[in-house]
Amino acid sequence: MAKQLLGPFKEILTMEQLPEAGPLADERMHLVRDGGLLIEDDRVLEVLNHQDFVQYQGLAEVKGSPLAHTPIKQSTVLMPGFVDAHTHMCYAGNRMEDYARRLAGESYLQIAERGGGIMSTVRSTRQATEDQLYGSLTMRACEHMFGGVTTCEVKSGYGLDLETEIKMLRAIRRVNGAVGTFPLLVPTCLAAHLRPPEHRTDQQYLEFILRRLLPQVKRDGLADRVDIYVDKGAFTADLAEGFLFQAKEQGFHLVMHADQFTVGGAMVAARVSAMSADHLERSTEREFRWLREKGVVAVALPGSSLGLGEPFAPVRRMLDSGLCVAIASDWNPGSAPHGDLLTLAALLGANQRLTMAETLAGITCRAARALGLEDRGVIRAGAVADLVGFPSERYEEVLYRQGSMRPSFVMRGGRRVVKAPQAMGG
Repeated sequence: MAKQLLGPFKEILTMEQLPEAGPLADERMHLVRDGGLLIEDDRVLEVLNHQDFVQYQGLAEVKGSPLAHTPIKQSTVLMPGFVDAHTHMCYAGNRMEDYARRLAGESYLQIAERGGGIMSTVRSTRQATEDQLYGSLTMRACEHMFGGVTTCEVKSGYGLDLETEIKMLRAIRRVNGAVGTFPLLVPTCLAAHLRPPEHRTDQQYLEFILRRLLPQVKRDGLADRVDIYVDKGAFTADLAEGFLFQAKEQGFHLVMHADQFTVGGAMVAARVSAMSADHLERSTEREFRWLREKGVVAVALPGSSLGLGEPFAPVRRMLDSGLCVAIASDWNPGSAPHGDLLTLAALLGANQRLTMAETLAGITCRAARALGLEDRGVIRAGAVADLVGFPSERYEEVLYRQGSMRPSFVMRGGRRVVKAPQAMGG
């Protein structure tokens, strides 16, 4: 494949050479003005300043040049493709009735106790075929791509039995293998979402996951990440800790749903050295200290706070305590049906008084860290050429518009420019 010259851009926001954790001032962000990129195959070869871009542009105009120029004619700000580090996008059915009941005054836990909630989605997902799950997941993945998300974690966890959990993970793998406008999907096994009724005890169900499900997931290469939901109505901290250590012995990376309604999960995440602890709406400085000392990434999920009418996670305090904070959509059919990562991050940033650098890092470089990916969420030599461009002259306008500005193009792996529908001018 010929080398590709991309540009010029009014601004290139590289998100390079930023601290991995703690507060971020906007002045720390590296901006390249009126420059471009040199790309080969799926990688960035070089970030070009204005002078170097003009020189390469001249070379591209020479007849027979191996350098292909993709001109950007509209005023555009370029950023790394967004990374959504926590979603439940693979599911069947919907939970509109649950939402109406919450608006009428029932709590999330009350609805679950009366047969709604996660188990409602489990029933629908068990009935769906793998092809149906694949089809609906491709639609959501494509929608995410048009919103600028080029890397996206996707959990199982709406099967809670061997057949359906495997079916969900296979659907996720099929999207990764398809030719189309989809983000890279990072699969996570969340069979430990809730205990299904066919198992008598939580301990028995977790043993089933460890002895029956995870070995097949590992053998078939369906996921290398395991998650568990620790909270009232889900699994206890003590059971989760033993489960996670055993999953780790099987070779899985660990992540956790922690401290959404009650504290206790963050402590487990620190003890098992999880990659991330997600939610943390009820966490305090004590939990922040444990997570920071073990290098656990905190993943804030504004989508569930918005959907449940609950307070946002205390991200300002998390950052000030020295945590690495990612921001994810938590896109799911129950508590977080909104799904749009940029809008949710902008709203969280306004609520928590985050700098633009902190918000953007939370959906790019720091979100990539939550997934253990070093070559995404940044624009630098050697990184994957996952890029999102916005029709503006200044990057500040993207968050200022709080999600209403849509990308003018998205590039995934340097190979395909996706013209997003309904792109809005600056």
